[in-house]
Amino acid sequence: MRVYSATDVGQKRKMNQDYVFVSESPVGHLPNLFTVADGMGGHNAGDYASSHAVQTLVNEIREDADFNPVKVIRHAIETANTEILDKASGDVNLRGMGTTIVVATIVDNYIYVANVGDSRLYVIKDGIRQITRDHSLVQEMVRMGELDAGEARNRPDKNIITRAVGAEKNIDIDFFDLRIEEGCTVLMCSDGLSNMVEDSKMEEIIQMPGADINEKGNALLQEANRNGGKDNIAIVLIEPFTNEVEKC
Repeated sequence: MRVYSATDVGQKRKMNQDYVFVSESPVGHLPNLFTVADGMGGHNAGDYASSHAVQTLVNEIREDADFNPVKVIRHAIETANTEILDKASGDVNLRGMGTTIVVATIVDNYIYVANVGDSRLYVIKDGIRQITRDHSLVQEMVRMGELDAGEARNRPDKNIITRAVGAEKNIDIDFFDLRIEEGCTVLMCSDGLSNMVEDSKMEEIIQMPGADINEKGNALLQEANRNGGKDNIAIVLIEPFTNEVEKC
């Protein structure tokens, strides 16, 4: 397995409210763990929300006695949600804070994914496929047939999310699991990448002949900033089977 991770403040923001965590080695009973979070809130509240939510999630996973990855991740996100709500209610400077989160673990030839908000996970192999579904106002309109994808990309309200960690007491989490194949790449990112770089361009960069994973990750960051860098950028790239000889 090879992994790249980075965050960048972008070209327009003064503070970086994106946060990533990656571990190729076990975290609790999970064999590995990858997370991207994109915080929201005034002053330092968004920065606190993303980092504190992820740190809470990681600590909960380390302590969880369960072996089922979906149950482990669900419990950890629910605990992080409660923690963010509690912190916000006790500090006026943190009121209204929240964060997106996308979490993944790879177990043998399967990837288990959870998401809340509009941070994404893609799988790239013979094309690019978005696995997660954005919890945003605009994407809800696309799913209902009120907008097409092209119109949605240019909407000024595309950053309004409909779910977040810390938004409500009962959190609604989407889960996905799928078999992944030799030669695939997993991309996790905040909307600072996906809003600035077309999916087709992301695929082109990730499929660059002869480039290693660090070169690909850096190229994605540069492309987002070249296109305006209007938001913070978070990227995790995973090449799961670089040391494997057995095909899926």
